[in-house]
Amino acid sequence: MSKSISCLIVDDEAIARDIIAMHLSKIERINIVAQCSNAIEAFNAISKYDIDLVFLDINMPEITGIAFAKSINKNIKVIFTTAYRDYAVEGFDLQAVDYILKPISFERLLKAVNRYFEVSDSQSTDTKLRSENQDFIFVRADRQMQKVDFKSIIYIESYSDYIKIHTRDSSSSSGKTIVTRETISSIEAKLPKTHFLRIHRSYIIAISEISAFTNEFITINEKSLTISRSYKSNVLKRLEDVSKA
Repeated sequence: MSKSISCLIVDDEAIARDIIAMHLSKIERINIVAQCSNAIEAFNAISKYDIDLVFLDINMPEITGIAFAKSINKNIKVIFTTAYRDYAVEGFDLQAVDYILKPISFERLLKAVNRYFEVSDSQSTDTKLRSENQDFIFVRADRQMQKVDFKSIIYIESYSDYIKIHTRDSSSSSGKTIVTRETISSIEAKLPKTHFLRIHRSYIIAISEISAFTNEFITINEKSLTISRSYKSNVLKRLEDVSKA
């Protein structure tokens, strides 16, 4: 099953947000996790949720959409939604997925979303092929590059700007924890999707290590890990598929 897309709508006009949300509600895979009236609210939303795609107005008070787009993680894709043609060149210079002029019709928004799907699915396929052709990664820890076998990973835990990779270590009954200064999203991109599952903005688990689960928690290595609201639908569907296999 294709991954759901976590979206953020940012516009200082409530009616504009409502129209975009209404259109997006008709499109499968789209999950609106937050709506914001300004860039400050949007920054807070991005720090709270793992956002894939932002529908972003340009002419907003205090911080413009262009300035906001320049400051966020480049892995977050942007579709500009604006009443002004003047910013089109600058918008595409920021490698925006699309640039939609208001008033926004469903057909035009659908075209932009499909363009995002094409880009995103292509990148995901390339990453999957690269990951599944090898069974390990290297991470920097203790001033050296350390090899981590996929089969040894139990789960991965995020702490702000670094992560802990909890592994099984043949030389130790208690296992081994590798600490590396990397984001959980960047490490997620290196892991094969068939074997690992993101359940929270702070957790990635090895599916084979799951000992039990509910709608709220997954038990792994005698530790209960929370399934966050923004990941729940995808996680439970994936676990349902695994249970039937």
